[in-house]
Amino acid sequence: MISSVRGTVLTVTGTVALIEVGGVGLGIQVTPQHGLSLRVGHEAMLFTALIVREDDLSLFGFATPEELAAFDLLRGVSGVGPKSALGVLGTLTPVRIAQAVAAEDDAPFRKVSGIGPKTAKLIVVSLAGKLIVPTGANSTPGVSTGSTTVTSSVVGALVGLGWNDRVAAQAVDEAAEEASADERASVQALLRMALARLGPQRTGANS
Repeated sequence: MISSVRGTVLTVTGTVALIEVGGVGLGIQVTPQHGLSLRVGHEAMLFTALIVREDDLSLFGFATPEELAAFDLLRGVSGVGPKSALGVLGTLTPVRIAQAVAAEDDAPFRKVSGIGPKTAKLIVVSLAGKLIVPTGANSTPGVSTGSTTVTSSVVGALVGLGWNDRVAAQAVDEAAEEASADERASVQALLRMALARLGPQRTGANS
């Protein structure tokens, strides 16, 4: 089992990153967002899952152990293959997945390309009790029911500006962790902080 890979990024084409490890180039499938974060010529560390089939060996790589764990759990759901599991993680963070499962809400999964209504419902049922929403997240707008409207509004605004839902949600969660109570209650304040985390170059590129 290849559980992790550390090496120089040679190329990133779509959702395949070519990482050189000990003189050998490994093609690793990643989410679109992860691929954008990898820099050619720089070293990268990926947590990986090796999928072995009769006629194929495929490596799937992730930025965090939490993403890898979620990937493995998703693959255990009937009807969800490695590519579909990768698609889910390309749209939802592990925390968002845990929140949706805990709320018995299959809507986020139905938005993922390749995941139908029946499979989305099966994901929620199959993963029930297997994912835990981090305790620290309960104080952020991403989890607090009292601030859900603010969070949703900010995420929606970022998506409207061109960011992927997953990237937008992660930026809002990170901004909320550093925000004061007043800032977390203000759409404008939280949006400003999230944009600051995403950076001016990203903002300019999506405008």
